[in-house]
Amino acid sequence: MFCDRCGRPASEGDHTGCAAARELEPPRFCPDCRRRMKVQVVPTGWTATCVEHGTRRG
Repeated sequence: MFCDRCGRPASEGDHTGCAAARELEPPRFCPDCRRRMKVQVVPTGWTATCVEHGTRRG
């Protein structure tokens, strides 16, 4: 598993800053494969798409 904000392995390092930032912004990396996702932000939410694992919504 990977951090969906910085892309580094979730088990390595301190990701409290990433968790705090994720309350305000969408994920940038796929937590399953670490690929950079295509992100679209609209007034009603966001979508983040990984070519391998599909779309996440928030």
